[in-house]
Parts: sequence; C-alpha cells; structure tokens
Amino acid sequence: MPVIRRALVSVFDKTGLVPLCQALHDLGIEMISTGGTARTIAEAGLPVTPVSSMTGFPEILDGRVKTLHPKIHGGLLAIQDKPEHLAELEANGITPIGLVVSNLYPFAQTIAKPGVTIEEAIEMIDIGGPCMIRASAKNHAFVTVLTDASQYEGVLAELRANGCETTLTTRRRLALAAFAHTSAYDSAIVEYLCHVSG
Repeated sequence: MPVIRRALVSVFDKTGLVPLCQALHDLGIEMISTGGTARTIAEAGLPVTPVSSMTGFPEILDGRVKTLHPKIHGGLLAIQDKPEHLAELEANGITPIGLVVSNLYPFAQTIAKPGVTIEEAIEMIDIGGPCMIRASAKNHAFVTVLTDASQYEGVLAELRANGCETTLTTRRRLALAAFAHTSAYDSAIVEYLCHVSG
C-alpha cells in the first residue's frame, strides 16, 4: 500500500473535522477540499488546497458541480501498482489521492421536516459525494474512505502507527461501510420520490 500523501476532504456534517484535519496536517498529509469544508479548514489555520485550484475549473451551478472532474476521479480510481495507470496520471498532471473523507447532504433529515417542498428535497440529493465515495470504495485496494466521524480516530491511530498507511483489512471494512452508506442514501431518495409521485 502506498503511503497516504494526499487527502480529499469534503463533508456536509463537520463534526470532528478540525481535529481530523489538524492530525492529517501533523502527519504531513496534504489536504484538498471544496466550498464550506475548505473554508472551515482554512479558518482553523491549516493549509488546504481548493479543488478548483487543482482542477483549474471553478465550482459552478451553485455548487452542484465541484468534484466531478478527471483530476479528481483519476486520482481516486487509478490502480496505483499498474505502470500504465501511473503513466497516464503523469501524462495528465494527476496526483493519486490516498484518503477520502466525505459525508452526504442530509436528505433524510430534510424530508423529515414539516412542510418541506419537493424542490428543497431535490437540492439535498448529493451527486459529487456519492461519486467520490463509490470511486474510493471501489478502489479500496489503494484508497481509504471515511464516511462518518466515528471512524476518524481509529484510522488516525493506524496512520500514526504505520507511517501513514492503512491495512487492506481496514480499507475493505471502510469500503463496505461506504457502500452501505450510499445504498441507504439512495434507498431514502427512492422511497421519497415514490411517495411524492403518488
């Protein structure tokens, strides 16, 4: 497993975010981030690279499009021990991403509010988050994915103990949790849209 040198951090629920990012910084892991997450990290006095600086493309459509870019997903999906993939990354100026920290827009909490409109619900359907989470989980041979703050401390302990590496057992366990997370999220969307479609 390659040493984790770069993390992509993009969360709606910022519970535990600053302590996590402080710990990543202390470990020498570069952080890239989006929107409000990047602001929170920067306001804590920690270095962070906006995703738009890395991709060379701004966040657009009121933040609907931020991370949907080959420089992100190439970095997540490359098979990092395959020379052809590494050559493609280098040719396209893409750096591998070894850690993803992401949770999703609060769809279930939004639709639970009295009087919520379908337009409000639709805006809480996350697109970039599930894409990042699923890409990372698919490529868990090389990428560690965190989808809940309860996972942070255990992974940080492992990174500290193992020179910024995680074990395949840990990555596989986290990938399973990630797929369960996106599956439950999509199930809530399906149930809601079935209900409002009557």
